[in-house]
Amino acid sequence: VQLQASGGGLVQAGGSLRLSCAASGRTFSGNVMGWFRRAPGKEREFVANVRRGGRTAYAASVRGRFSISRDNANVYLYMSSLKPEDAAVYYCASAWDSGVYVYTRASDFDSWGQGTLVTVSS
Repeated sequence: VQLQASGGGLVQAGGSLRLSCAASGRTFSGNVMGWFRRAPGKEREFVANVRRGGRTAYAASVRGRFSISRDNANVYLYMSSLKPEDAAVYYCASAWDSGVYVYTRASDFDSWGQGTLVTVSS
């Protein structure tokens, strides 16, 4: 699966933004899709995922503010009530959903998009 992330930009604190990730290549419907982020000087961290059956999971720091969804060939991350600490490069990721893992670790994913920058001004 090839992934192309988009939708990043500059937003004021408290604002909203929607990220998109377009998937192409081999089968997508059986994959788990995830979003990760990396802020300057920090490790890459899990943000959210959506399993092939539609079940979702979120990092505690974004739960209630972010929403992940998917359709036939895209995965979206709707971000609201953005905070300065949400600023980061956001990456979408994909892996075959084996049902074994919880898919909150970067190592669980084998396909990655190029990243899209989100900047939040205070």
